[in-house]
Amino acid sequence: MTDAILTVNAGSSSLKLALFETAGGLRRVLNGAVSGIGEAAHFTAHDAAGKLLEDRAWPKGSATTHETCLGDVLEFMEAHLGDDTLLGIGHRVVHGGATHAGPAIITTALLAELRALTSLAPLHQPHNLAPIDAMRRLRPGLPQIACFDTAFHHFLPHLETRFALPREFAGEEVRRYGFHGLSYAHIAARLRELAPEIGVGRVIAAHLGAGASLCAMRSGVSVATTMGFTALDGLMMGTRCGAIDPGVLLYMLIEKHLSPETVQDLLYHQSGLLGVSGISGDMQRLRASNSPEAREAIDLFAYRIVRECGALVSVLGGLDGLVFTGGIGEHDAALRDSVCAGLAWLDVRIDGTKNRQGVANISTPDSKVSVFVLEADEEQTIAGETLSLLQGAK
Repeated sequence: MTDAILTVNAGSSSLKLALFETAGGLRRVLNGAVSGIGEAAHFTAHDAAGKLLEDRAWPKGSATTHETCLGDVLEFMEAHLGDDTLLGIGHRVVHGGATHAGPAIITTALLAELRALTSLAPLHQPHNLAPIDAMRRLRPGLPQIACFDTAFHHFLPHLETRFALPREFAGEEVRRYGFHGLSYAHIAARLRELAPEIGVGRVIAAHLGAGASLCAMRSGVSVATTMGFTALDGLMMGTRCGAIDPGVLLYMLIEKHLSPETVQDLLYHQSGLLGVSGISGDMQRLRASNSPEAREAIDLFAYRIVRECGALVSVLGGLDGLVFTGGIGEHDAALRDSVCAGLAWLDVRIDGTKNRQGVANISTPDSKVSVFVLEADEEQTIAGETLSLLQGAK
């Protein structure tokens, strides 16, 4: 008999789940996913070897919610555990505000605090909190832990957090927070295992997916990042614009008479790869297109990554390692090639064969910068943080 940790990473209509046994260290035993919540919900679960354990769909048109899906999923998880005990649940929460430097046990007071941050992460925060609310009703006695994407960046240098605004705004916690921290924490840990000499050096990690950002790390600690007050800043993304001249926003509001709500929707949902291409925010679809607009969107995405890398190299004072992660970072060899070509002035060199194979280290022996492709594994970080906090609480 052993204890287990369940991790939950929630989107607007999806859930990513993982089950970890804790005996002898964390060991992933199950991966699960629910898609189509609110429409035609579908749940699949696989063991660590990839064997299908469960494949079920809720009736089309049924009013599925995070709670109805979680209730059925939780019953499956508990049946799979048998005599093992579910110790607690760890949740990814995108925004933890200025006060949380690590995971926190979820209470009514903490939930109220996190709801107040919704305007800073409108795409994520409500969906991150929905399964927490559901689980409190389904299993009120089961400990739940919030693991924050902002926590990894909590100790950013003071100047990195500041905006050049009147001081009263800084007093209202208008500052740069940084995001994708759970992914970056995993990358820092993996580098310590794979290449300790790089892990203690100057590294840029590129989390590239529908959401995209860069993080400059020194000895595995975040010292600068491209996302700021919200997850809208920095790199161009799937449907988000990234960094933009605030004068453009004033123009939209004052000259074009767009409402704040319309501008918000434009910046979060209609921009990025989708806005530039006019086709899709999905990189695979753009790669399959022959349109010049699709090519321009891809080229701009790569250009912005190279441009921001230059700024982060300046902050670090040089570069020892570059890591690609996230859905695009891990699977788009052509993008990795474009970015590394743009960084050739740093003597970044990659092996074309290794790059296409997707092995961990894709740099050539003569490259002055070690280049890695590492799997994003936020669930492992969440499970580790959850177990550590629960053991500390005991």
